[in-house]
Amino acid sequence: MLDKLEGVEKRFSDVETLLSDPATVKDREAYQKYTREHADLSKIVTVYRKYMQTAKEIEESTQLLRDDDAEIKELARGEVAALTLKKGDLENELRKLLTPKDPNDQKNVLVEIRAGTGGDEAALFAGDLFRMYSRYSENRRWKVEIMSEHSTGGGLKEIIAMIQGDGAYSRLKYESGIHRVQRVPETEAQGRIHTSAVTVAVLPEAEEVEVTIDPGEIKVDVYRSAGPGGQSVNTTDSAVRITHLPSGLVVTCQDEKSQWKNKAKAMKVLRARLLDRMVREQNEKRSEERKSQVGTGDRSGRIRTYNFPQSRVTDHRVGLTLYRLESILQGDIDEIINELATFYQAQALQHTESVPEK
Repeated sequence: MLDKLEGVEKRFSDVETLLSDPATVKDREAYQKYTREHADLSKIVTVYRKYMQTAKEIEESTQLLRDDDAEIKELARGEVAALTLKKGDLENELRKLLTPKDPNDQKNVLVEIRAGTGGDEAALFAGDLFRMYSRYSENRRWKVEIMSEHSTGGGLKEIIAMIQGDGAYSRLKYESGIHRVQRVPETEAQGRIHTSAVTVAVLPEAEEVEVTIDPGEIKVDVYRSAGPGGQSVNTTDSAVRITHLPSGLVVTCQDEKSQWKNKAKAMKVLRARLLDRMVREQNEKRSEERKSQVGTGDRSGRIRTYNFPQSRVTDHRVGLTLYRLESILQGDIDEIINELATFYQAQALQHTESVPEK
């Protein structure tokens, strides 16, 4: 670990030199890139230097243990004990800082919510979940843009939304999976609890440089929008369906009046889905231990249950149960997300420590 930290400190010095270079200052893109790297490395280097200073102080205090003066030896013994604890804390902090970060963490996200088993009840809960994520995003001052929406019976059969904001993926990536709801439908005369399910997929927004789509590998169909809409939405061929021929992925968008805006939105969704597929294929090639550490791309598992009669929300991955369903559906989900982030970070740290240094 110390060899790795020495390399980090050297890179930190190199980046500082680059930032003071007039050529770098003139290149806005390069300057921003090195500024971000400097900020990331600075956190590690600051702790590393405290760690090295503490190690030096332990060495100095240890030498005093050989002093003839009993009082000095006692003081030195106390200092060594306190400094050793401090060194251990700094070492743990360094291990966390060196844990590989998800390169997608700072990206915007596409959130896809689809009603599953449960008919109208599932559709109503899909709407509840979309409002939950929308309010959570509003509280964090993130922008929510609906890319595609299919309503049914007062609920949502499917909705795809782009959420734009700093760290959106890092906070919402744990929401992918099956969300189960247990409640008594309004139409249930005998008061029986029904169980329904909604699937949520959270995909990092893909940049064009990450996923290149050959125009010759897509088929674009335009048609007249269906369902509710303004006078020009339903009377012009503005809806767009894009089929990616190599993968068979199909994306449709009809929310905008402009065919070109619908096409641009559909391409964003397609690009994100292709990136997600690439990442999942890469994960499948890794060891089972590694897949367990990052969480598999499989969304078939039930991750959370929302029980209305008991006002209870349980996240099954970390065994967390909270009895404040209403506030959670109003977007107060930080406690759940923080618990999940801590859990997966601990797994990532454990995996890092189990990999031998080369």
